[in-house]
Amino acid sequence: MRRVERRPRVLLLTAGPLDWPDGGEVRLAADVLDSLPDVDFVWFSQWPSRGLLRPERGRPVRVLSRDGLPHPPERAQAALASTVWARRVDLVHAFLGVGRAFPAFSWLRPLLLGGGPVVHTVPGVPDTRALRRIRPLGTTVALSESMARRLRASHFGDVRVIPPMIDLAEWPYLPRPEGFPVVLFAGRHEPRGGAETAIAAAAEAQRAGARFRLVLAMRGRRGQDSAMLDEALRERAGAAGLRDVEVRGYVDDMHGLLATVHVLLFPPTALGGKVDIPLTVLQSLASGRPAILSDLPRFADLGNAVLRAPTGDDRRTGQQLAWLLDRPRSWEVLAERGRALVEDHFGPERFAARYASLYRELLS
Repeated sequence: MRRVERRPRVLLLTAGPLDWPDGGEVRLAADVLDSLPDVDFVWFSQWPSRGLLRPERGRPVRVLSRDGLPHPPERAQAALASTVWARRVDLVHAFLGVGRAFPAFSWLRPLLLGGGPVVHTVPGVPDTRALRRIRPLGTTVALSESMARRLRASHFGDVRVIPPMIDLAEWPYLPRPEGFPVVLFAGRHEPRGGAETAIAAAAEAQRAGARFRLVLAMRGRRGQDSAMLDEALRERAGAAGLRDVEVRGYVDDMHGLLATVHVLLFPPTALGGKVDIPLTVLQSLASGRPAILSDLPRFADLGNAVLRAPTGDDRRTGQQLAWLLDRPRSWEVLAERGRALVEDHFGPERFAARYASLYRELLS
């Protein structure tokens, strides 16, 4: 950081409270706060508090919220608070996806964020149509090279690439589990989220002779009937002829679940509101769990540490799953590659160094 009498003060601009552990935007902001101890952060906090863990550093700014999620009222409060705090800090660091509401926010940037330096980390682009109507907030940070290329093509100007981080101590490398193989899909109930493709691919692998248990860890969104959607997936799996399927809701203990898993199967046709490289994928690779993914452009950053099948190709995805479960040595090679990739490209030291360097550049 620049040499000044006091430490620089940075506003972490998120759509919802930082002490609510849901959503890629909030997790990225919390990781930045934890990684840069030489910065005084201002961040949004849920009020009334629900007894959740909150950052111990920085200054919390209360946001009235009944459940901590970024509903329109929470977003409006964050935008209004930013008009005040952006003028009291040295730098604003926004963590905002590019969705339907973002173009209006971007055009109001001088009013809402003032004239100081801004870093905008883009977790994802839920609505690609919005890219045609935006103005950059400042220096833009993409999580993958493919997203950086898309943002540059949409006239975002100065775009850097800083991948998300994984705490390597929290996610240690695990040996291959003993016993009957378990295949995991973890995602949300979304039309193109990959659950239906995972079921079809698992059925293809079963027809090819593979034997395994499929676990679907599904997270619902507000307003969804999760129980009904879970049952619909069970019916789909039964109709596909799958013999051993478990559909469960939100998983509190992902560490414990990954300890039992042999393969992560994640074949979405679109990521929607998810971050460019979902944290579940990185957590699985860090834990030594090979992943089979769809061939979305942003997954190209993972190289040969994962298997990728053409997007929406159930047959090819299923063939890869059957092949991997039948070859222990190939499983070991991919497990080691996945862990090495996370250590080299998604470790906390690299993450902290890149953001610290960017802050120094903009504050100098």
